[in-house]
Amino acid sequence: METQTKSYDCGIIGGGLAGLCLAIQLADRGISVVLFEKNQYPFHRVCGEYISMESWDFLKGLGLELDEMYLPKINQLGISSEKGFMLEHTLQLGGFGISRFSLDHSLAQIATKKGVNVVEQCRVNALSENGLDGFDIKTTQGDFQTKILCGSYGKYTPQFLSVGQNHAEENDGRNFIGVKYHIKPQLPDNRIELHNFQDGYCGISKVDHDWHCLCYLTTAKNLQENGKDIKRMEQAVLYKNPFLKAYFTNAEFVNPHPLVISNVHFSRKQTEMKGILLLGDAAGSITPLCGNGMSMGMRASKILANELIRYFEKGQSKAALAANYKNAWNNAFRSRITAGYYLQGLFGKRNTTDIALKTLAQMPGLTNKLVSLTHGDRF
Repeated sequence: METQTKSYDCGIIGGGLAGLCLAIQLADRGISVVLFEKNQYPFHRVCGEYISMESWDFLKGLGLELDEMYLPKINQLGISSEKGFMLEHTLQLGGFGISRFSLDHSLAQIATKKGVNVVEQCRVNALSENGLDGFDIKTTQGDFQTKILCGSYGKYTPQFLSVGQNHAEENDGRNFIGVKYHIKPQLPDNRIELHNFQDGYCGISKVDHDWHCLCYLTTAKNLQENGKDIKRMEQAVLYKNPFLKAYFTNAEFVNPHPLVISNVHFSRKQTEMKGILLLGDAAGSITPLCGNGMSMGMRASKILANELIRYFEKGQSKAALAANYKNAWNNAFRSRITAGYYLQGLFGKRNTTDIALKTLAQMPGLTNKLVSLTHGDRF
């Protein structure tokens, strides 16, 4: 327990990928950072756990020894319809698999070694702007002061920020749930599959620990119509896709009980709220078909780190910092987000998805173009 107020250059609420990567980059430049994480590492998160190769060099630059982790490299894609058609495609850039259990823990250890104060099992209860042009932060682990505050708290806006807030983001009005298992199926290590079912889709790909991640997204309506019973919903809805039925009935489940998140909305982006700079899912929940939100969160951390370094080292004003970050964020992600929203409209529908996949199977050039829209260049 902290017994007195401690001061830092930058505070980060949330220790997911974006927050951890931001903390490490700032610490590398001698900027003092405190990071607040409500859980204790290592722990699991609902996440697809496929990362495009655009992020490989960036993660290595942070100090993550990826070459020594012998992670699966993924270059084959299969997308199925509920009617049983499978589109096959070779990924040009491709990606790799790693569980958030391992990745977040490793990054937290790197951050700590580089001087970041990673405060685990810590909830931020309240904050206020102080007369020093910074923030006073009250947490379950004591009081802190920071000159800059960043939010990497994920899809759910904390209560102390949401009270009285007129949210500017927009969503399509639908409420989603995310469900994740780790399984041991008969599936090549270099292959990722995306399986469609009514009002949802499920991704399966190899990660570390000799596991495959099986993670699906569907509407809360599907769950409600099946008595709010996950297993019953899977049998009634997901099993209609023959590929998914085979995985659920034949694969070994590492843990029979899934990790579940609810009340997920895909909101339009924002990069600042009440003076707090936002990144990762806090800056707008990205549709899964935008292509690996993990890489987008990490890329956002690099964009924000560059602007924060200009602020701390070169005297950039706070107003310029916020404006430059917003512009750079939009330039980096606008096309990917637009592509993701259009692609999402093609998936999770029995007939439309089947027709779309059969059409794309005859047009490999178009398929490659669509996939490329959801992957960025190496950074």
